[in-house]
Amino acid sequence: MGGKVPLYDTYSREGSNDGTNSKRYTFKVARSIEDLMKVTAIRAAVFMSEQECPYEEEFDGNDFCAAHIIGYVNDEPAACIRARFFAKFAKLERLAVRHDYRNTRMSFAIVRAGIELVRKKGYDMIYGHSQERLVNFWSHFGAVPHDLQRDLVFSDFSYKEMVIPLEPHPDPISLDTDPYVIIRPEGEWHRAGVLEASSTRPVTSPLREAVNA
Repeated sequence: MGGKVPLYDTYSREGSNDGTNSKRYTFKVARSIEDLMKVTAIRAAVFMSEQECPYEEEFDGNDFCAAHIIGYVNDEPAACIRARFFAKFAKLERLAVRHDYRNTRMSFAIVRAGIELVRKKGYDMIYGHSQERLVNFWSHFGAVPHDLQRDLVFSDFSYKEMVIPLEPHPDPISLDTDPYVIIRPEGEWHRAGVLEASSTRPVTSPLREAVNA
């Protein structure tokens, strides 16, 4: 599964700054504690500091069961978005862009990266909650009001339920996908992982000898 690098995995520290004054926008899926620290810092700056959201409402217990994408401007973590996955839909949420980068194309680019990750995982529907002032922003991605339109207020803001119908990904992760691809790190399905390298070692089944001893 080689080919073009997907938008959600374009960040490389080595290539993050080309020595010019140009801004480079890249993305990666959080895969380490350091990555989650970056996500936490961005969201604390945006939601807790700017929007005065209480800590326990912002860090809601869902961060360790979700996928996070970090957006970089050169090598600086500038934005993040969270995705959670349910039976028939994915939910994009917690979009945060640091103040210094809000007048750039980062907000649009990181949402597109999130949508691409969701499509790759085989989903054709995104559900989300949009602050009323941001409904037009989400409409750029095909978001439309959810049919039920229930009243939704939390953390001092009023929200609208939105859905984004998606075109199916041409090559989603599925039960037919190569098993070595399925066990690659999240968002790195396009490159060989460490477990593939381990498959070249002879099969020794070390626990078998311990059981029979």
